[in-house]
Amino acid sequence: MRRLIPAISLAVLLTLSTAFAAPTHAGWRADVPAAQLCGQGDFRMIGFLIYTAQMWRACDAANQAAPFATPFALKLIYHRHITRARLVQSSLDEITRMAAHPIDAATLQQWRTAMQRAFVGVAPGDSITGVFLPGQGARFYADGRLTATIDDPAFAKRFFGIWLDRDTRAPGLRRHLLGRASS
Repeated sequence: MRRLIPAISLAVLLTLSTAFAAPTHAGWRADVPAAQLCGQGDFRMIGFLIYTAQMWRACDAANQAAPFATPFALKLIYHRHITRARLVQSSLDEITRMAAHPIDAATLQQWRTAMQRAFVGVAPGDSITGVFLPGQGARFYADGRLTATIDDPAFAKRFFGIWLDRDTRAPGLRRHLLGRASS
């Protein structure tokens, strides 16, 4: 009987912990159910391979012409060690570089804080997937695990514009992601 009580206690504890656990998210594929790999390409800086980018969405001509019209996932598979701080700062630098008008300091600080929650430091083979949700914002996953939901459509459009805006630093990569260039 004594052995039975600890076993029952453990079963009750496990049941209660499961019942009250935070809900889990099904992953980025649940955010973009029709996702197919539509395009991919490598990003290099000074000749060094930094990451491979993949565009996951419904692959059709409408999405090529208007990339922000429907949900998509942009997956970056890293080939280098990069700290969270460097990923955040590089993203902010590109967002501000591409802005037609200056972005106020308070907004930039909010976006910095949000990206610090969303991003992790990466090593070769790690991935961060960002999901663009039109009119809502973005979700971020590190190696498939949800790290943050950012309910800010302006941030989402500016962030993903780093790769998809006509003024991107990597127009060749943009063409590959949008399926406009042969792989």
